[in-house]
Amino acid sequence: MSGILYLIPNTLGECDLNTVFPTANADIIRRIKHFIVEDIRTTRRFLKKVDKNIDIDSLNFYELNGHTPKENISGYLKALSDGSDMGIISEAGCPAVADPGADVVSFAQEKGYKIVPLVGPSSILLSIMGSGFNGQSFAFLGYLPIDAAERLKAIKKMETRIYNEHQTQIFIETPYRNIKLAEELVQNCQASTKLCIAVDLTTPTESIQTRTIKGWKSNIPRLDKRPCIFLLYK
Repeated sequence: MSGILYLIPNTLGECDLNTVFPTANADIIRRIKHFIVEDIRTTRRFLKKVDKNIDIDSLNFYELNGHTPKENISGYLKALSDGSDMGIISEAGCPAVADPGADVVSFAQEKGYKIVPLVGPSSILLSIMGSGFNGQSFAFLGYLPIDAAERLKAIKKMETRIYNEHQTQIFIETPYRNIKLAEELVQNCQASTKLCIAVDLTTPTESIQTRTIKGWKSNIPRLDKRPCIFLLYK
């Protein structure tokens, strides 16, 4: 019998683990010996936070990021075929959502392995809950294009969708470019369009604020180097 692939959510930032991490997740982690991760060093720190008695040196880690060749994935999952359980841990939030772990899950589905996603913090769901926007129809678009012209086109397309389709648009940016993106939204969206900026979710400095574009014009908060998610609606 093959093992189970567990999708293990990570914290979104520095916080009390008990506030976002079910004890059942910790019980599962304690019995897994094989982990697919984005960064071994930060994962080791996370596992020690889950349980300081975990023997880190006895575990097997397989690093997965945007540069990992897809042909390596089958080798990563050999432990499953041998009957051992495995876990995927993202750097933050839920594995396989805006995350290279999706390729692993896709391969595991093709092979018929059992996949169990565990409960944990998702910036997408937390931000839509706190925004006051449409939670029945929404789209998560990940990162907007880096090219300025393409990014402006993407912003205009999102704004068209919120008015024509009544669909909340959700997107993210690299922390050091948060301010620039916020400024571009304020400069290029209609004054009445609503923008929610959710920052540092689940941490002591958490902030979820919804205002019109006009209301943000002289009130953009300090967003540099802070995990942030943006939402647009009418």
